[in-house]
Amino acid sequence: MKKIISFISFIIFLFVVTSVFAIGNFSKEGIVEYIGAQKNIFLTGKAEGVIDLKFFEGKKNLYAVGPSAGFDGEITIWNSKPYIAKMCGDGYIVDNTLKHEGLFLVWAQVSKWKSIPIPSSIKKYIDLQKFIKEKASSSGIDVTKPFPFKVSGTPEEMIWHINVNKTEGKFITRELFAKSKAIFSLKNEPVDIIGFYSESHYGVFISEYAPAIKPESGQKNAVHMHFISRKTKATGHIDDITLGKGMMLYLPEY
Repeated sequence: MKKIISFISFIIFLFVVTSVFAIGNFSKEGIVEYIGAQKNIFLTGKAEGVIDLKFFEGKKNLYAVGPSAGFDGEITIWNSKPYIAKMCGDGYIVDNTLKHEGLFLVWAQVSKWKSIPIPSSIKKYIDLQKFIKEKASSSGIDVTKPFPFKVSGTPEEMIWHINVNKTEGKFITRELFAKSKAIFSLKNEPVDIIGFYSESHYGVFISEYAPAIKPESGQKNAVHMHFISRKTKATGHIDDITLGKGMMLYLPEY
């Protein structure tokens, strides 16, 4: 009888803990998990948090990307270490705690990665996207499902942003969403990039188009990438990139 009561108490404990840290349900496809959706912002006109990052405390080999609740920054988790970028005046700060909430978030736990040199012919954002899919497919990864990837090295140039709330309390439209960003650039600075690839999660954790891929191009965006600078520890969402020589792609080994 005591064992039954203990088991029931444990189940109740798990339910309470999950309820505290997450609003709504997680989804999982392969090794990728996610919660919330970009499209919900435009349906509700709000930018409310759906997950408390403390949920990830103690989880190993964790990689995650997403925007902070309230359009108040960018969330990047690299090998279980959080990098939360927030605007502060004309500059930004980076916090390494889990005391934040995600507006939506995608993540995976990966302990082993396969390294693949990126040829010098791969220069632009769209080239990298195609290369990632090609190498993932040839490595036995099911590219019809979302998967994480890493890129490391020194890009020639990178355009990136941090979300900053410029909605003035109004119903959030796509125009206000696009406006609520502080844009930065980076040149010849070593970085580590964590990204997620998917061709079937538009409006969830993938934007159908990106600054580097316009609607009139006839192509669609399939990646959501964040970075961490090895030099300054700057971190944010990548809008565009020109790759440098000797960069490496890393794919999960199952």
